[in-house]
This record gives sequence, C-alpha cells and structure tokens, in this order.
Amino acid sequence: MERSSLGQLLLTGVPGPELDAATAAQFRKLQPGGYILFGRNIKTAGQLRKLIDDLRDLSVVEPIITIDQEGGRVSRLKLVGNEPPNANDLRDKNDLSLIARHGTITARLLRIFGFNLDLCPVLDISFDDEADNSLRGRCYGNDVAQVNRNAGAFNDALRAGGILSCGKHFPGYSRAPLDAHHELPEIALSREELETHELAVFRHFADKVDSMMIGHGFYPALESSKTPSSLSRRVITDLLRGEQGFQGLVMTDDLDMGAILNHYGLEETIRLAITAGNDLAMICHRVAVVEEAHGYLAGLPAADLDRALENVAKFKAKQSPPDAWSEAEFARRDAEVLDLRVAVLGAEAAGQRSPEDGKRSPVEIY
Repeated sequence: MERSSLGQLLLTGVPGPELDAATAAQFRKLQPGGYILFGRNIKTAGQLRKLIDDLRDLSVVEPIITIDQEGGRVSRLKLVGNEPPNANDLRDKNDLSLIARHGTITARLLRIFGFNLDLCPVLDISFDDEADNSLRGRCYGNDVAQVNRNAGAFNDALRAGGILSCGKHFPGYSRAPLDAHHELPEIALSREELETHELAVFRHFADKVDSMMIGHGFYPALESSKTPSSLSRRVITDLLRGEQGFQGLVMTDDLDMGAILNHYGLEETIRLAITAGNDLAMICHRVAVVEEAHGYLAGLPAADLDRALENVAKFKAKQSPPDAWSEAEFARRDAEVLDLRVAVLGAEAAGQRSPEDGKRSPVEIY
C-alpha cells in the first residue's frame, strides 16, 4: 500500500461548474477515488460533460463519477432536462415494465454525460408516505416485498445499461425521527423489528447491488455505544459484511451532514469510517478539507487500508466507459425521460414538477 494511492478512499464533491486551477491542482495531487456532483456543478448539458471529462483527465486511475439521479426532487439532471417520475409515482402506477424502463433510460442518460455510478436505488421502506423526512417520495414500496420487486426492477435495468448501482441507506433510515442532514437520529427499533422489515430488504439486495451507502443513524439494537451506523464496525463489518454477506463497495453517506459534524472532528471521522469497514469516505461539500482528510488516512492500520483499496479497485474494474458526447443524442435521451413521465403521470401532470418540490429542504437531499 503506497501513500500515493490513499486518495482512492475518498469520494469528494466538486466546488462549482468549472474546475479552477487550484482545485484541479489539488485533485491532480490527491487523486481522489471518485467525484460526486450536485446542482452547483450543473449549468448546461455540454458544460456538465466537459466538467466530467476534465475530472477524468486529472485521474491516473479511472475515477468513480457519481450523482443522485433517482426521480422526482432527487434528480440532479432535471436542471438541464426533464424530471423523471419519483419512486412513489412508479410504485403507485404498479407497472414493472415502466420501472424497468426508468432504469434503462436513467442508464442511457448518465452514460451520455460520463457517469458510471448512480447513487440509487433507495431501499428504504416507506411506512408513512407523509412522514416529514428526507425520504418523501423516494421509496419504492410500503413493505419488504414491494420494495424488493420495484427497486429490483430499476436496479436490474440500470446495471444492464452499464451504470453501477448503490443501495441506500443501510441499515434502514425511513423510521428515523430526525433528518440526519441536521442531527444524528436515534432509531429505537428492536433487532427483531429491524430483521423483519429494514434488514430483510438489504439482505435481499446483498448480491444484487454493486455498492452500499451507510446512513447516519444510531440503532441501539445494533450498537451499544452511541455510534452512528456509518462509523460502526458492528453495523458495517459484522452485520453488512459478516451476517448479510455483502461483498461489494461500501461507502459512507455524506460526512458533511450534521449527524457527523456535530459530534466528531475530521480526524476521528476518517479513522472511524475506514476502520469500521467503509471503503470510501464521502465528503460532499467541504472540498477544502479533502486534503486534510487524505493526510489522516496514512495513520490508519495497513490491513484496513489494504482491504478498502482492494474493494475500490474491484469496483472500478466493473465500470463502463462513457458514451460519445452529442447534444443531439442528449436531446433524444432526455425526450425519453419526458415520454416516461407522461406514461406514468399522464400528460397533464407530466407538465408539472413533483409536489414534494415545494417541501424541499434548504440543503440538497441525498
């Protein structure tokens, strides 16, 4: 394990729609394993493809280029195109062929920009569609069987289209009483209750998704000390890896959320994240601290670093190259999104934004 390779364990945000010289120099030096893009990175379709090409050109090892492109309000690409239906819309339509079509269209859209990983499907169960949490409109079902069926159709089509997938938010976030973007929620469910519902879904998908994102929650039934699941060895190594047998890439949710920032300094966060079993530490917004985070990696146990580096390399071996860029081809693929929206919502509703847009948080949800 060489110090020069440690950047592979960091998934970082990008400051803006273009790479300034200082950021480009920093990324060239640190060689992050991947980049996650948000609305702040998107102005036009052509600009987005150039930004992704520039990030790729800085990288010695082919990077992970990812985004949250789910549907509804969590659809970053609606800033330059049409908004896909959300998971609730697709669930209520109850047509698996439309869900699979959504996966296929999403893969085609992402590949024209140069993405190789989509941070979905959401595998959380919606126990209450009106719950005031960050998952409103984003869940594929109200029970285990419905999520397995619907999220499975999307996941299979997305992967068949050449985009890798990520199940989230392990070990199940939808019954959190607080939004982790702001504070660490305590999810006080029994182990039996978790096994019957949340964990049953993730167990089903353990050999079906390419990566898993660990949410920020404290589960007393899973962890005796008040440690967030994203920093917990019991949750990641013992439960996800050991009991559920997951062998793919494991990443934290954004370590810039209040659930983490309010309780941990950066050095402790990075140490706990990697030694708990994560392969990627995600820093979405504080791009200025990525170099500091890189420095802390060198002090971690070699066995944890080697394991994480190996898992990142195995994941990257499955990545597909981008499609050739064409404005006309983007327009064709974007038109497929509108056609799907009409098929799911009807022509009149398709002309409107999702109703949950009016309830969105001041922070970008993911």
